[in-house]
Amino acid sequence: MADDTDAVPDSVVRGRPPAIFRAGGPMLKQFDESTASSRKGSQAPTPPRSVVGIGNKVAKPDYSEAKIVLAMVGLPARGKSYLSNKLMRYLKWLEYDVQVFNVGQLRRSRAHRKAQQSGILEDHTSSYFSHNNVEATKLREQLAEDSLEMLIRWLKRGGNVAIHDATNSTRMRRAKISARVAKEKGMSVIFLESICNDPAVIAANVALKVSSGDPDYKDLPREVAERDFLRRIKEYEAVYETITEPHLSYLRITDIGNEVTLSRINGYLQSRIAFYLMNLHVKPRNIFLSRHGESQFNVEGRIGGDSLLSERGLAYALALPELVRNNIGDAPLIVWTSTLQRTIQTAAELPYPKLTWKSLDELDAGVCDGMTYDEIEQAYPEDFANRDEDKFNYRYRGGESYRDVVVRLEPVIIELERQENILIFGHQAILRCLYAYFHDLPQADLPYINVPLHTVIKLTPKAYGCDEERYTLPIGAVDTHRPKPGTTVSPPDVVPASTKREYFGTDV
Repeated sequence: MADDTDAVPDSVVRGRPPAIFRAGGPMLKQFDESTASSRKGSQAPTPPRSVVGIGNKVAKPDYSEAKIVLAMVGLPARGKSYLSNKLMRYLKWLEYDVQVFNVGQLRRSRAHRKAQQSGILEDHTSSYFSHNNVEATKLREQLAEDSLEMLIRWLKRGGNVAIHDATNSTRMRRAKISARVAKEKGMSVIFLESICNDPAVIAANVALKVSSGDPDYKDLPREVAERDFLRRIKEYEAVYETITEPHLSYLRITDIGNEVTLSRINGYLQSRIAFYLMNLHVKPRNIFLSRHGESQFNVEGRIGGDSLLSERGLAYALALPELVRNNIGDAPLIVWTSTLQRTIQTAAELPYPKLTWKSLDELDAGVCDGMTYDEIEQAYPEDFANRDEDKFNYRYRGGESYRDVVVRLEPVIIELERQENILIFGHQAILRCLYAYFHDLPQADLPYINVPLHTVIKLTPKAYGCDEERYTLPIGAVDTHRPKPGTTVSPPDVVPASTKREYFGTDV
């Protein structure tokens, strides 16, 4: 098997992930001799006599003690909702219960309901956000307080992290939030301030705001809407106070990805949140996901192992350079593979820097490594049925569950957020986990995502989701997808685009 230094020229060594995250690093899974030998595949369907069953279900970690209010701070068009939604997606992927409480959504929802009930349309143009508009200021303060009460009730019902997505732009507002949360036992509050000094980024955010269906500017010409929104920003700038309160726990992110200031960040979950946010950037990029070419084990219907590519898999590897070149052009690209032969073979013809990650190796099937599903069902019928009932949580004896794979992929996600254009050659379970992160898919659906062979999936992260395109080469391959038991319809290959901003809340 190749290691990092075999695969990467000296000129790109600086681009590799930190040592603790790379193959063989202490953060990644270590394989003992018995696990390593299982990679050779089963020589016979008869299991060892000492093996009674495959494994057992892995319980969800108990996060019930984690109760954090994360209150956003910042002017409009500074990326607050972007950060809120990115953080929510990341923590949900790690199985924390997270919800964003957006004050703007609450305002629009209540105004919409009022219009339906009474026919009265509220004026939410820039004058509504003026500090000199006493009546509107009281209404906006009440909306912020109501949203805070909603999120506190939600945390009491079992939530872990509630994100208060609002400007929270004055010391007085932040003091009210701190005082209210302090009344609740076991809850803590962190403020996350987003500052943007890049005029191009602000202009792009303003353009997105007025062109993406915001009800505040319904039926208004774009130029008029843009001028009004810029006036709204000026109204907030007139009273804006950056965080200087020495007693607050806060993170300040300046020009996302350039500078981060931390103060009074304590505990495991708070530190985890801070570390994730420190690694984000907003540069345009694409992430390409592809399974290895069809392998000899794929053809035989066997799982796991470290087999070589089949003839059709080799044809896929030879066809990839032209496909990638047509879609990436002259843009820089780094290729990541697992340490297993079939991914390294698949990437061999691509003229780009390559890194191997131990944490990208396929889900470890333990004692079932190298067996077919028919052999597993015959040898371990009860366990086979139990895994079908709860595939995400079921752990093979001596191996892993999907939940285990998500945990070991966290360093990969952090590094992906730091990078620009990346092409990953992985395995079915691995790519399902990564795909679920970018599309915010629930764990129950994750093990059944259809990731076909000989297909490149192009993901383009956007402000409120991820666009997707798929390129399937006309090279045949076996279908390794097993649908969820009890279902007759396979899930769609492509998840519907989820890049539109939500402007209305559900709880008013």
